[in-house]
Amino acid sequence: SLMDLNELRRMNAFHGYPIFDCLPETADLRPSIEAGLRAPSASIAPRYFYDPLGCVLYEAITRLDEYYPTRTELAILETNANALRAALPENGQYIDLGSGDSEKAALLLPKLQPSAYLAVDIARSAIEAALPRLAKVAPQVRLAGVVTDFAESFDFAVALESCARIFVYPGSSIGNFAPADACEFLKRLRANCPNAADRLVIGVDSVKATARLNAAYDDALGVTAAFNLNVLRHLNARIGTNFDVRNWAHQGFYNHDASRIEMHLQARVAHTVSIGGQSRAFSAGERIHTENSYKYTREAFSALLHSAGFAECGYLTDAAADFHVFIARPA
Repeated sequence: SLMDLNELRRMNAFHGYPIFDCLPETADLRPSIEAGLRAPSASIAPRYFYDPLGCVLYEAITRLDEYYPTRTELAILETNANALRAALPENGQYIDLGSGDSEKAALLLPKLQPSAYLAVDIARSAIEAALPRLAKVAPQVRLAGVVTDFAESFDFAVALESCARIFVYPGSSIGNFAPADACEFLKRLRANCPNAADRLVIGVDSVKATARLNAAYDDALGVTAAFNLNVLRHLNARIGTNFDVRNWAHQGFYNHDASRIEMHLQARVAHTVSIGGQSRAFSAGERIHTENSYKYTREAFSALLHSAGFAECGYLTDAAADFHVFIARPA
């Protein structure tokens, strides 16, 4: 277990929360980043969006008129909080995957009343800012954080308690995985649900009109463009590349055949970039693929859960069926 309740309450009072750092050193990540950039079809993993500025820009995106997923999911959870609580084990550990600013946790913790909360995110700054806010709305809950890339590995066993586990994966982040990879990720998650009482609560964006999806990922204010371009600034600081963001333009659009949003950075002009001390030429119009966001029907995602060893045991949505929230148990 993390610590006894009284000790954690004392720590909470002084804003001192246990935060476990399970991220590998930058040197371990550099080869994979550089390989992606040097590939004929260059790519950057979306986890690198989330440096401190990227976190702020993402929070701004969630408040845009065009970006419906966050407010729709929040409304679903708030409207159905009692039904959600009835579907979940009592006194469990709420494990918030990709916790970010923990906005949804701030809504749910007072209503679900778990015994413990674990913020899991790649951005330590987001966890450090969120935990003191959560202490104000849920002072009875043991709070802790883990800095890790859970998309790669569930390497945070040190922070998991022995009570029932409630994995919460909001925001349709599962859409960043290709379906086959999503299934493998869910299988790893299932392997960390050893008890029949364990549950998964997962948000999934639905298939809808192309124009609406395009607007959500290419907003009029250009906040999503800034978020996408900031990944180049982040890599410059992190691994010493020399991208000039002025040479790149944001591209975000729905690929109907693949049922996914794609985000790219497109070179405005031909130029070269230093990557690991070697020059990589980009031609005008060449793209770096930075993110996919797959959209699902209810039937398709329920089948994916089943393939990964889960069984759907609850389903919540809004009046327009713009967004799905699945509750699943180990099958």
